[in-house]
Amino acid sequence: MSLLPVAEAQARLLALASPLDIETVPLVAAVGRWAAEDILARRDQPSHDLSAMDGYAIRFAERPGPWTVIGESAAGAGLDRALAPGEAARIFTGAPVPEGADCVLVQEEAQRDGDRLLMTGEGPTRIGGNIRPKAMDFASGASLVAAGRRIDARHVALAAIGGHATVPVHKRPRIALISTGDELVPLGAPTPGATLPASNAAMLAAMLAGRPAIVQDRGVLPDDLDIIAAGFRDAARDADIIVTTGGVSVGDRDWVRPALEQAGASLDFWRVAMRPGKPLLAGRLGDAIVLGLPGNPVSSYVTATLFLLPLIARMGGAADPLPATRTVTLGAPLPANGPRQDYARARLENGRAFAPDGQDSAALMALAAADGLIVRPPHVPAAEAGDSAEMLIPG
Repeated sequence: MSLLPVAEAQARLLALASPLDIETVPLVAAVGRWAAEDILARRDQPSHDLSAMDGYAIRFAERPGPWTVIGESAAGAGLDRALAPGEAARIFTGAPVPEGADCVLVQEEAQRDGDRLLMTGEGPTRIGGNIRPKAMDFASGASLVAAGRRIDARHVALAAIGGHATVPVHKRPRIALISTGDELVPLGAPTPGATLPASNAAMLAAMLAGRPAIVQDRGVLPDDLDIIAAGFRDAARDADIIVTTGGVSVGDRDWVRPALEQAGASLDFWRVAMRPGKPLLAGRLGDAIVLGLPGNPVSSYVTATLFLLPLIARMGGAADPLPATRTVTLGAPLPANGPRQDYARARLENGRAFAPDGQDSAALMALAAADGLIVRPPHVPAAEAGDSAEMLIPG
């Protein structure tokens, strides 16, 4: 089986998935999820002409006065009648502009003696001065949040002021994390001989902590074909995505692929033209999508960024589930690239990107120090300091 280009592998993985069913949740609970439908305004904002300043509601044509002040308009409680010619109303920021007024005289340019009011400064320079007109921000029926947009605090404020207490979103995918390998021990346990802590599941759970997903760590399965196959069948009963780490390469003890076949899975692709992360596989077991990530921690991180996070976004209803890149300036040369797309761990310093030595797929120090991944397409020539490159900055 030949190596798939990254973009083709991503497209094939996302084609396996569809957005999950829609549910309605409170606004705050929707943060980090994607709107399942267009969220439309249920009211005008503002719902009336409102004062933008503290001062007096007047008629522009009657400047510079005098006026007789006949009452006041406060936020949430406007004047109870229209202004007659020669009348003004005390008004406060955010208060409804009384009928009969068409501008606001700011209080710094007003002189009041009892109920008698005069303009002392330049005053409003036009009809509508110092007024926020009705529906200035949006009108009833306007689209506030488009379907497929990820909801954050700004959208919560917008939907709330638009009249919503709840919003429709897609259900969160249930994700089963399965680590494989006789060499793995629980976190914090002694590591005799050549054993090592099972760090990948903890890393993936941390990557998913801010994502709309329900994560279950199913622990470590030993290098036993029957046990791994049984673990896959069990996970498929209540998971939307099964994520494995380790055991997906071509070694005699890489059991994930044969275990999936024994469990009845169909394999969609295996091995991608990328570095790190070549031994990546994807398929389906029952109703669950299976994503097999490499065991080396950097490879696991990079492939999770490029495949697992977009898959969650796709099932969550994202309009554009793939991660975005930004153009950066290189701070140091990079060698010519080979036939696989390279993702170099890099840090940003003074606006320039540096990819240090130590890019081995098991080297976590460079990953932890990195701000993102410089994307090097296949067969690109060497790059010099000052050249442009694309950088993926996980968020």
